[in-house]
Parts: sequence; structure tokens; C-alpha cells
Amino acid sequence: MSMLSELMEQPDAVRRCLDANQAQATEFAELVAAADHVVIAARGTSDNAARYAQYVWGSKLGLSVGLTAPSLFGQRNRAPSLAGAVVVGISQSGESPDLVAVLESARHQGCPSVVITNHPDSPLGRFGDPVMALCAGEERSVAATKTYTAQLAAVALCAVGSTAAHDMAAAEEMAVAHESAAAELYGMPEVLEDVLKTAHTIEAAAGGLIDADRCVVIGRGFHQATIYEWALKLQELTYVLAQAYSAADFLHGPVAVVEPGFCVLMVATSGTHLESLTELSEQLLQRGAHVVAISDEESFPCSQRVLIPKVAEWLAPIAVAPAMQLFAHSLAVARGLDPETPRGLSKVTRTK
Repeated sequence: MSMLSELMEQPDAVRRCLDANQAQATEFAELVAAADHVVIAARGTSDNAARYAQYVWGSKLGLSVGLTAPSLFGQRNRAPSLAGAVVVGISQSGESPDLVAVLESARHQGCPSVVITNHPDSPLGRFGDPVMALCAGEERSVAATKTYTAQLAAVALCAVGSTAAHDMAAAEEMAVAHESAAAELYGMPEVLEDVLKTAHTIEAAAGGLIDADRCVVIGRGFHQATIYEWALKLQELTYVLAQAYSAADFLHGPVAVVEPGFCVLMVATSGTHLESLTELSEQLLQRGAHVVAISDEESFPCSQRVLIPKVAEWLAPIAVAPAMQLFAHSLAVARGLDPETPRGLSKVTRTK
């Protein structure tokens, strides 16, 4: 099975993930209701899903969410305190020893643990209570696609599940807000189907980077996850040196790299940060940059645009996921590379 075929499975993968994990999301709600904060252990693509959790659980649930440094939990180190935390492990395979060490330490410290993985019977999965199974089906492609999008869906479902648990004693308007959020989330498989129909537009936009050897990827807010994952996909599939930046951080120095012809990728969807991203893109265009944007705004200023459907701001990273994956796949093919065999990589990476 190819990366492209697995990429096309994402609507069904997300649908299965949402249907299978409603009870687990409620269990997550009960755990975080009694916790001070959340700590997440993840690597690679799963680390970018964790970045999404930081924003979604922070904005929707008011939780402080931090990412661990898994190397601090090895045998030679005294593990940091996890007191008061719900510890969450996110991993496609559940095989990496350093992530297992974090969850093992959480158990020793008496902290509740939740695992989000495509392999519930993996070493990591054995430490989760509950375990949220991604239900994405076997993913053979080295570059993660459907498992990443399913991870985002699982994270979003936790936010909806938690809202539901707290709403029992909440005002009527909060219950209405929960119902709306749930409806938005459960409508995402259809949105993904629409995004996948734009493959020809994405292929054309990717052609603008065929000769690039470096670029920056810029976004803000919920899309902090998206820009890091897009940069990762470009590096592992196309060998373009791609650096992800929050739009705010980019203006604090890195903007100096921009010169005529420099490639900038932007994720700019409707919501809190669209106006500032619009202003930044206009500045970059004036400096001669080649700006490629994934946006839900037809008027967003750029050199080339990939237009996606409008969704709720907090769910936009799910909608953008297949678009940026298709972009990286198309660019790899255009550069004469095989996206099925990225050099130096294997499907499962075990770090210590």
C-alpha cells in the first residue's frame, strides 16, 4: 500500500477513531477534572499532534499542557516529578523505549496515564488507562499520514468529551456550545473528503518549490502543530530544509532571511490570527518572496493558493492535514524522488 492510497483513507480513519473512542474521551474528562495539568510524551509526527493538544486542551479546557523531555526519564537520570499531572503518551507504533519510560515513571509516581496509539497492545499501550486506539488500519508508508490525522481527531474528541463531563452542572449555553463543538468535530470526515478532491490544485502549488533547497513554514495558534508537521513532511520526503516558525517568532529575527525568490509556506485559515498573517504575507510579497498558502480565504494574498473548506478555527489543523501531506508527496514526485522510500528512514523509530 502506498503513501498516496493511505493518505486517501483519512476520512474513514477519522470516522472510525471518533466512533470508537467516545467512552475513552469521557474517561479522559474524569481524569483531567481531578488533575492540575497535563504532560505529554511523544516523538516525531506524534509530537506535532501533542502541539495541537497544547492549544486545544488549553483553549477548550483551560488546562496547562506541557511536553516532556523523554531523555530525562532514562535509567541514568532521576525522573522529573509528574505530581498532579495526567500523563499522555502519543505514538503511532507505541514502540519507542523513551516514551515507554515516561509512562512507566508516571505509574511509579502514581499518576494516571492515557495512551493514544494505533497499536493498543504495544509496550506503550500497556501503560494506558484508558487507551485510545486510532483505528486507522495498518500504516505501511514510512511517512505518517492517516495516523497523524486520527491523532488530531482523538485529541479533539478528548476536548469534546471533557466539555460533556463538565457540562452536567453547567449553564444551558455551555451545553449548547458542547453540542455545537461535537457536531463540528463529527462533520470532519466529510470535510476531509472535500480537501482530498483538491489534489490537482495542490500538485500545481507544490511545483513552485521544485527547485528550492530551503524554505520556511509559517502559521499561528492552533496551526503550530500544522507548520511543524508540514516542515517535517517536506524534510523527510523532499529533502528541502524546511524550518517552522510561529508568525510572531518569525518577525523576531528570522524574517531577515527573506530575499527575492525565497520560498515561504503559510497556513492561514479564518480566525484569531488571519489579519496578522495577511499583513505578514503582504510584507513578504513586497520583498519578492514566493508565498504558497493553504487557506480558506480566496482573497488571502499569496503567489499560489491551496483553498480548503472553512471549518471551526480549533478544527482547522485536521482539515489542513491532508492538504500539506499531498503537497509534500507531490513535491517529492516532481523532484524525481520516491516518497515510499525516504532515505535513512524506517517505519518504526525506537529512541532511548
